[in-house]
Amino acid sequence: MANVHATAAGESAAASDVPLLKIEHVSKQFGGIKALDDVRFDIMPGEVLCLAGENGCGKSTLIKIITGVYQPEPGAVMSFMGRPIADLSPAGARGLGIQVIWQDLALFAEMSVAENIGFERNLGGRPRLVNYGAMRADAERILKRLGVTLDLDAPLRTLPIAQRQIVAVARALVTKATLVFMDEPTASLSHAETEALLDIIRRLSAEGISVVLVSHRLAEVLDVCSRVTVIKDGKLVGTFPTAGMTQTRLTELMTGKTFDYVVSRRDLSAKRPVLEVKGLSRGREYKDVSLAIREGEIVGLTGRLGSGRTEVALSLFGMTQPEQGSIHLDGKPIRFASNRDAINAGVAYVSEDRLTLGLIQPQSIEDNAVISVLDTLLDPKPLLSFKKRDTLVSRWIKDLGVKIGKPDNAISTLSGGNQQKVVLAKWLSTKPRLLILDSPTVGVDVGARAGIFKIVRQLADEGMAILLISDEIPEVYFNSDVVLHMRDGRIVGQYRPQDAAIDTIEEAVHA
Repeated sequence: MANVHATAAGESAAASDVPLLKIEHVSKQFGGIKALDDVRFDIMPGEVLCLAGENGCGKSTLIKIITGVYQPEPGAVMSFMGRPIADLSPAGARGLGIQVIWQDLALFAEMSVAENIGFERNLGGRPRLVNYGAMRADAERILKRLGVTLDLDAPLRTLPIAQRQIVAVARALVTKATLVFMDEPTASLSHAETEALLDIIRRLSAEGISVVLVSHRLAEVLDVCSRVTVIKDGKLVGTFPTAGMTQTRLTELMTGKTFDYVVSRRDLSAKRPVLEVKGLSRGREYKDVSLAIREGEIVGLTGRLGSGRTEVALSLFGMTQPEQGSIHLDGKPIRFASNRDAINAGVAYVSEDRLTLGLIQPQSIEDNAVISVLDTLLDPKPLLSFKKRDTLVSRWIKDLGVKIGKPDNAISTLSGGNQQKVVLAKWLSTKPRLLILDSPTVGVDVGARAGIFKIVRQLADEGMAILLISDEIPEVYFNSDVVLHMRDGRIVGQYRPQDAAIDTIEEAVHA
């Protein structure tokens, strides 16, 4: 590739109207599938731009071409700061200052903060001893530049996700980044943590560093980005200014569909309770929690991360045991010693972390879909009936609208939304009376979210009781019959969307 000196050239590019990066006629084909079809993309120095589209639309493929992981089909034209580049490699992209912070962060849990930040600088070149003094100095300098203080000697595994995000940003900057891609950087962050990260993004922009934000949280996209480039089915829809853009319009551009958001007005007071919780307490995790969910009712539980929402869910699923209070299921008192007891009683739990707790990534789609009911598929015992398995898998793929290649493909080949549908299939196979959904749309695009919630409402219409946990207020507001607000381990508010404005709930949660 052409040898472009990023620092010196960046000063002249920033002072002109020359894009930092510009690509045209970019296509990429994998076998018979065209992942990208004649796409163009550009970003200015210091610009914060959103790369938007549904899961599987080609965003990751485009990023991997820009970072040299993939080579585009012949005919692509790429330039960096006005100079043509070709045959870009990962090392060449890093040399230009192009960095990617993927959703999984790709950090090292057992290494210290300073070691993680300094890791990139020690890649390549001749083998040499690590200069820990210089590494610490680099880490201190970058964190000060970001306006953040972290314990440089702390193992990364001891840090919360928000601080790990900062470490990933710092690692990108230590090598004089000019362009940083951020893949779903706020997916697991609270409202306050998200605001802090967006402030860091604005600071990078002010320093002349370009940022490409990939996010399904459209409100923050419109808040921090100046333009949004939309890709659909591998093709460019267009690049649009965010000024005047609405979430509804952006959703239409991404999906080609219009979604109607209406609140529930169902009266379920005559239905009998499936779940009744009274005075539930467990140490510092949650205190005096009481709630009820009736047949066919969707109860939303919201609040900031750390408010105790997941901790309550884990106790309802038998993963932990409450110290005080009572739980009744279909009018009968219960006390689960394990999650197996909960499953046998008719409780299912979709975890907020589908990648490590909800799915077995190396296994196939069909194996993941039936893993919770293997004992029902034995014929004759102890042998698995492939016919029973295939029938069950085919049913759920059809009923949930899972888009797959072949059932025996690895689950990792599916988009986030389709993976989440497989998680649902896994638990729906157990025929639960109570379904607990803990942040079910993390990392799922807006179109797939609509599909998941359509399924959830259908399940409720069939009589299933559902506890929907999310820190995204619109999710619980438009998909729940009742919204409970949790703070510091206690339920502090209850709202019916038909009687309360969404602004009222958001103000209470983020106060």
